[in-house]
Amino acid sequence: MQVYPDKFVQTLNNGLKGCYLLFGDEPQQKFELLQALRHTAKQQGFDERTVLVADSEFSWSALIDATQSMSLFAARQLIELELPTGKPGTEGAGILTDLAGKLSADTLLIIHGGRIGKDVQRTKWFKALDTIGVYTLCYPLEGSQLHRWIEQRLQKHGFRFTPQCVKYIANFSEGNLMAAAQEIEKLLLAYPDKQLDEERLTNALVDQSRFNVFQLIDIMLQGDRNRCVKVLHRLESEGIEPNIIIWALIREWQTLWKLNHLQSSGQTISWPKLGIWKNRQGYYQQAMQRLNKEDLAAIGQQLTDADQLFKQASVIRPYIKLCHLCLLFTGVPLTRMAFAETQDIS
Repeated sequence: MQVYPDKFVQTLNNGLKGCYLLFGDEPQQKFELLQALRHTAKQQGFDERTVLVADSEFSWSALIDATQSMSLFAARQLIELELPTGKPGTEGAGILTDLAGKLSADTLLIIHGGRIGKDVQRTKWFKALDTIGVYTLCYPLEGSQLHRWIEQRLQKHGFRFTPQCVKYIANFSEGNLMAAAQEIEKLLLAYPDKQLDEERLTNALVDQSRFNVFQLIDIMLQGDRNRCVKVLHRLESEGIEPNIIIWALIREWQTLWKLNHLQSSGQTISWPKLGIWKNRQGYYQQAMQRLNKEDLAAIGQQLTDADQLFKQASVIRPYIKLCHLCLLFTGVPLTRMAFAETQDIS
């Protein structure tokens, strides 16, 4: 049974299941859910805790032994298995599938790891454990989801605030939920009266927003120009190699070109064949409404020129050119404007 992160703690109050599967690449959410699960388990008598990590040196017999052994001083045990890759391999998959039907009521199994895809969720071992338990996916929060998380966190601490305060905190910590949690903790110390306004937030907050190239692409496809520029600035400050972004832009252009061809020729778009999951299809549809074939052709030429430029010359301010390219995808008419500053190194 899938439970979303914001409902996870509520389900714990309804009684523990035999197994919990927690995956995702949002560390703050996952840490808090694991802590809540451990606390609830301890309250219900799971006093013995065994921690295993399924790395390259791991022996799956250790998990079997853990489920079959019990300390003389503990009536119930908690077993945590970390799957760094999200995939247990053939041997591990077989053992996990078998364990799903053998776990006793005195054993609680927690399996956690990084981001997983639909391929993992469809496996026999995952479905077997899901049948007796709960799975939760913790992914980065953006937009209204991030605002709601911040709002709930402020309410939990008893702050009095305006919607503008929530937006302000989100802008400072977007892409870095851990920073948002830390900033709210700092606000508790800075303002014990728990009254928040923009002036107080300006004095207290430090911009800790973090992004990755994949988030940049989604924001760009949505046509959000201001956020696009902000993300590029943050990626530059974090030292992300410009060629990585160029490669990502070329890949997205190729996808949009295929979509435009399918649409203009009246063919049915098979999103899975293009590697586009349902939660991102709307982004591409927005981009297709903004950009026609001529726009895409012009962007394609700009990308080709930029790719060659980055490979053959020293670009003084590469992120200016990257900003130019990203804004083209958002629909800004910059096709005939040259922004690249170069220095010949031949």
